[in-house]
Amino acid sequence: MGLLTYVIRRLLLVVPTLIGVTLLIFSVTQLFSPAQRATLYIKDPKLVQSLPELIEKYHLNEPVFVQYYTWITTVLSGNLGYAKTAEEPVLDAIISRFPATAELVLFSIPITVLAGIYLGIKSAVHRDKIVDHITRSLSIIGWSLPTFWLAIVLLAIFYSGLGWFGPGRLSPDGELFVSLPGFIRYTGFNTIDGLLNGQLWIFFDALRRLVLPTITLVTIQIALIVRVMRSSMLEALSKGFTTTARSKGLTEKEVINKHARRNALIPVVTLSGLLAAGMLNGVVITETIFNIEGLGRFSARAAIAIDIPAVLGFAMFAALVFIIANLIVDILYAYIDPRIRLE
Repeated sequence: MGLLTYVIRRLLLVVPTLIGVTLLIFSVTQLFSPAQRATLYIKDPKLVQSLPELIEKYHLNEPVFVQYYTWITTVLSGNLGYAKTAEEPVLDAIISRFPATAELVLFSIPITVLAGIYLGIKSAVHRDKIVDHITRSLSIIGWSLPTFWLAIVLLAIFYSGLGWFGPGRLSPDGELFVSLPGFIRYTGFNTIDGLLNGQLWIFFDALRRLVLPTITLVTIQIALIVRVMRSSMLEALSKGFTTTARSKGLTEKEVINKHARRNALIPVVTLSGLLAAGMLNGVVITETIFNIEGLGRFSARAAIAIDIPAVLGFAMFAALVFIIANLIVDILYAYIDPRIRLE
């Protein structure tokens, strides 16, 4: 089976998965009364007084399959309801907060994955030596640190103590500047928009604010990548194909880089995809402590306030992100190991 055929098959499998997700989320709505379900269709808080009309309009007293059809068509039109915690429609709230979370992920995930792979390989190649012991010890320490504690310590040292970095996405001057009419929002990413607007100081201002939350996420998450990569690499180095490669006269460096590493990457690809999807769905503690108005803070506030439209809308978004992440992982699988295409 060619790579293109494999990709098409995986794309086709996305459809029933999405349908299953929508059915699951819709089934949760059935736990609420028709009046509560009617709030899922309100995009303007002024319409709260017209709940009886909404119940009739959206067939909330009719059979379940009619309600599902009405609900899914409404969702596909972009109406996810009104988020009272954000004081705006749910879809607008998610779209406006997504760049803040995505920008943090953009800087955190590559460092986490690449550094984790490198350290995992080094640890496996130098098994039971000083490099291995140091790497494993640091990984365990990093994984054991509470996220909130590490974030607070970093702020205490580098913000309160040294004054180098601070919370938020931009400094007060930066926030004021990007709110001016002359500053064009191309992507919502402060770093990228700063460059596209020719404002290098905005780029560096945003970059400075990303340092501490990025260090926090990388420190906590890299341990998983290191340990999985180390175990996978050790297994690959013990396989018959590496023995065969050595018997052919290949150097140890060639055996590691051309044979063992490629096979060892497969479980790491899965883990990396899940980590990225999890971060895109919001890192609540990190965003809260560093005052980043991203999806993490939005979802936490919605859950605490029992903001049903916001919670369900975020659940839809989270499911979509994980489905896309799994699709990308499957495609990367097929690229790394062509044998997977035959399954």
